[in-house]
Amino acid sequence: MLPTVLLVSIIVFVMMRLVPGDVVDAMIGQWEWATGEDRSALEHALGLDVPIYTQYGRWLGVVPQDDGRFNGVFQGNLGISLWKQAPVIDEIVARIPITFELGILAIVIAQLIALPIGLFSALRQDAWPDYIARSFAILCIAIPGFWLGTMIIVFPSIWWGWSPPISITPFIENPIVNLKIFILPAIVLGMSMSGMTMRMTRTMMLEVLRQDYIRTAWAKGLRERVTIVRHALKNALIPVITIIGLQVPVLVGGTVIIEQIFVLPGMGSLMVTAALNRDYTIVSGGLVVLSFVIVLSNLLVDITYGFLDPRVHYK
Repeated sequence: MLPTVLLVSIIVFVMMRLVPGDVVDAMIGQWEWATGEDRSALEHALGLDVPIYTQYGRWLGVVPQDDGRFNGVFQGNLGISLWKQAPVIDEIVARIPITFELGILAIVIAQLIALPIGLFSALRQDAWPDYIARSFAILCIAIPGFWLGTMIIVFPSIWWGWSPPISITPFIENPIVNLKIFILPAIVLGMSMSGMTMRMTRTMMLEVLRQDYIRTAWAKGLRERVTIVRHALKNALIPVITIIGLQVPVLVGGTVIIEQIFVLPGMGSLMVTAALNRDYTIVSGGLVVLSFVIVLSNLLVDITYGFLDPRVHYK
């Protein structure tokens, strides 16, 4: 996990500085009376007057600052926003709960849609419910999330004069109002994720149902619910869990668009604004945090294998 996050931080740190446009030029452009000395002073104040490897070392916390102190990621400091002059970690702490709540709700909704329909489709193979379920799965995969989110906002406002609320109410203060705000964007994200999981659940259930131990369970006279849930579904879920884990990076990318559409002040809107303003520290810190969440989810998926299949052991 740690080498992966470190490699991501290097790529992001370098790529942001290769993007056309310079944050110093953008700031100096606001000062009509600025001179070359002012530019040099601003570069020094922002820490951009040293080579890029020195900037990265200072940001990481392995190279001392001008005052001789080590103050970087390894010391728990993600840097200072170049524009707001506020700690990056404060910006992330204020935004990341919104993105996490949206992502968790989307994953829950996706599984509530995908697992029952995929299971039912497998049990009714090649019957008309199976055809309907497979068509619905393909529809979920095919419809772009940004288009569906836009339609949800546009048409209700035209037909009924209704639009989703745009102010954020914390879950602790009022859970009902909070869920009203997040339910629509979560459904949009969840539907786009559920299609692939639905297809995988159906495929793996059909494969497991043809195994010898399932035929033995039927021959012994076990009830259908016991055979399906205890013996078949548990083994079929291993590849499904893998698909869910692989969807986390897609989910993180999807929240950027959905947060823009539904005006949610989460990590997505923060990262887009920071990238447009060339606020290097916010982009670097935010993407490091998100990449850590992604690799952590992959680790949890690997650990889950051991609970689903006793034959999997980690030594």
